[in-house]
Amino acid sequence: MHFLRDMFSMGPKKGEEDKLTPQQEEILTKIARKVVHWKMSVPAVLFLESVKPLNYVGSQMMAFFEPFVHALFSWKDYDEFRKMMEERGTIERLLQRIEQMDSDAQEKEKELKKDRKLRRKREWKEKNFKEKVRYILIGR
Repeated sequence: MHFLRDMFSMGPKKGEEDKLTPQQEEILTKIARKVVHWKMSVPAVLFLESVKPLNYVGSQMMAFFEPFVHALFSWKDYDEFRKMMEERGTIERLLQRIEQMDSDAQEKEKELKKDRKLRRKREWKEKNFKEKVRYILIGR
């Protein structure tokens, strides 16, 4: 009956906190990087938070669809990712990594916008009066 005790628990099991291998850490980082690159952080976080209690069922579905995925895609880490999803704390780690990378990307984007704005201001100040009037009247 001890196996039923943790069946519906959403937290990690005892001793399961730091169980990821470097390869698994790399897989989570790749996934998080792709999600942030595609600018899908918010939908991914919402989806992962909503299916967090069903991570084991989801990992079993991944096992069922594995032959189809390997037929279409050659993703060598798919099996390892499926095994990771069986563990309770993996989704939380993935969420944390996505959120961290997303906040880093937003900070970089803010800096780039600020730099572009300053550059445009500097370019505008460097233009002479004729160029400014022409730009205002005609455009570029």
